[in-house]
Amino acid sequence: MAVSETQLMLSVGLIEKDMNGDTLWVWCYPSVSTELREVLLRKCCLTSDSAVLHAFVFGQYCRTWYYVSTVDVQEPTVLKKVTHFSIVITAKDFNPEKYAAFSRVLCRMYIKHGNPVKMMEGYIAVLTKGICQSDENGSFLIKDYDVRKAYLAGSIKDVVSKFGMETIILYTALMLKKRIVIYHPRVEALLEFTRALPALTWHRKDWSILHPYVHLEDRELENLRMCTGYVAGFVDPEVTNRSDLFEVFVNLPDSEITISQHAKEAMAMGKLHKEIGHFIVQSAEDNDRTDVQVIKDISMKTKEILSNLVSLAKEGEDAKLTLEALKQRHFPPATENFLFHLAAAEQLLKI
Repeated sequence: MAVSETQLMLSVGLIEKDMNGDTLWVWCYPSVSTELREVLLRKCCLTSDSAVLHAFVFGQYCRTWYYVSTVDVQEPTVLKKVTHFSIVITAKDFNPEKYAAFSRVLCRMYIKHGNPVKMMEGYIAVLTKGICQSDENGSFLIKDYDVRKAYLAGSIKDVVSKFGMETIILYTALMLKKRIVIYHPRVEALLEFTRALPALTWHRKDWSILHPYVHLEDRELENLRMCTGYVAGFVDPEVTNRSDLFEVFVNLPDSEITISQHAKEAMAMGKLHKEIGHFIVQSAEDNDRTDVQVIKDISMKTKEILSNLVSLAKEGEDAKLTLEALKQRHFPPATENFLFHLAAAEQLLKI
């Protein structure tokens, strides 16, 4: 096991809600900044007025991934004045299944011992040895959780089943590194849908574009604005009116995708898009094909487009593409437009 894999974790923290209904950040190891604590308290469902508990949520803030597991404390327990608590793990990597499994072990430890020191010992064991063993609280082995499994855990077939030919809008927006905002009032639905989308551009294997759980709060939005393109999830319906945040807006409950007015030119669809859209739908609707096979199919199609783009660029100076060179090919306007913006996204454009 690579040493670096164990060193992806950054911290573990504990948030408690007591019998008076007060929610407090009570402990962390080694440390969490004040700014990040504020964000994590907002993400943990214990600070909201809603009675709904979210067993596990994850997201990203300032290039740090966070994973929050929340437990309703049941009798018998050594935690006498605590009604609920959340374990918060921060890390450098995207791997929800890995950190959900480790959080479950830490939660059981805290319920049994009521002492964060035990959690710290578990955390250090994983950090140094990649394993946390315990007969009564379950075991956790870091090498059981390959990052590729995390990338493939979302379902592209479900995305296509929901949006059909309109999936091409999502594919185009991702290829061109545009800003996609997804709205759903249920955070679980949001996490499940958003995490699948980066797989549409598998050639990049870039899940850093994913911000699955964002609040309409100044610091979080500032952090988002620093990103070139992203997939951002919101539970607040007010985001519908925030066209400054997106080129493409997805209303998940209504199964609607909207391209914002200012992005219509860059996102213009033509014959090429129709062909790709049909290809994606055909692959995804084939019952014999798994999600992994569908991702491979789409990836092969993408590579085909990119290799054509690279060969066009090779004809130019410094192996870069110019608009003039594209125009000489007499592509249909929408295709020319798409290839031009794609060359820019792939850094193949001569400025």
